[in-house]
Amino acid sequence: MNKWITDVKKTTDYYVIYNKYFKNKRLYNRRVKSDFYSINEGKISQYDPLIKKYADDTLHWDWRLLASVVYQESRFNPDEKSWVGAEGLMQIMPKTAGELNITNPHDPEQSIRGGAAYLATMMAAHKDVKDSVQRIKLAVASYNAGLYHIKDAQRLAKSLGDDPLIWDDNVEESVLKLSSPKFYTNKVVKYGYLRGLEPYNYVNEIFERYAHYQKFIEE
Repeated sequence: MNKWITDVKKTTDYYVIYNKYFKNKRLYNRRVKSDFYSINEGKISQYDPLIKKYADDTLHWDWRLLASVVYQESRFNPDEKSWVGAEGLMQIMPKTAGELNITNPHDPEQSIRGGAAYLATMMAAHKDVKDSVQRIKLAVASYNAGLYHIKDAQRLAKSLGDDPLIWDDNVEESVLKLSSPKFYTNKVVKYGYLRGLEPYNYVNEIFERYAHYQKFIEE
């Protein structure tokens, strides 16, 4: 262990990770807190009742996990619009909004209802994953990167001897590899290049925030 620590301190990754978790407290707070957030009152956002409703009725998730997804998407800003055209609290693309019967993507209830329904579809697409946490992570990654890219990563993971049904240290590593021509040109990859760092960070930050919510906000 001591030898490993000595060696890893010579790498760039060590300093990136150290700065992220031990020096940049402001960045951590930004990944966790919103204007409405209150530990004392047990509140995460002004949309907590809607999040609780659809987390329970549609997803059967802990509402704090869905709240973490909503924050990741929009920082609880219903007027948020991305450069690619995704809109609302759940950052749903116009075509997908139409399929989900969302007439106003900036309406909080329509957005959370639609986003929860889409996440439920992603959960169903990974029904072969028996571990509930790994299934959720794969579903959340699919929400961000697209189901077909995550299926590519699963096939790539399997071809490399990793477990295609486990996100942690298995599929997530293949997601990162899909940014490299060496891997996205592999014959098992059908949908090509993926900017893999984005879904990789997306899942990690959602679960990091969820762990914080679990600690400070009652279920």
